[in-house]
Amino acid sequence: MGLFSAIKKSVVTMKAAFLCLAHALIIAMARVNGDPKYASYIDGYGLKKPFEEILKASGVDLSNCGVFEELRQFQEYLSDYKIIVFDGLYPNMVMFSGNSISAKKLHLLCDRDSGHYNVIINLRDAMAKKYICNGRHTPYNFTQV
Repeated sequence: MGLFSAIKKSVVTMKAAFLCLAHALIIAMARVNGDPKYASYIDGYGLKKPFEEILKASGVDLSNCGVFEELRQFQEYLSDYKIIVFDGLYPNMVMFSGNSISAKKLHLLCDRDSGHYNVIINLRDAMAKKYICNGRHTPYNFTQV
């Protein structure tokens, strides 16, 4: 498999142009939990109810898109998960790492210019690296001795 193909298959692009952060979190949670609705969520189907539920329950207002304060609020509500957001222009850089110690990690990719979020389903392939340091969320291509 070519590099571009591996990267493309490792990131789920959010179809929603508005409120994509909530959509991305729902899809990432479905992936982590093995939810049978995951495939339909990727295609944009069945998201309305969980979308409304997560916004109501968390109290997050996405009228300003989703920036650090909204990520912090979502992380507080989704304490069973750890939200990790990588910078789309500099994918080696973590923009946000929630304070949860959960093993259930929701990896997102954010385009800072547009404020658009996507879901990373395979971190190593999305970053085109051989290894990922789970403690620092840092991708690299060599083994440490």
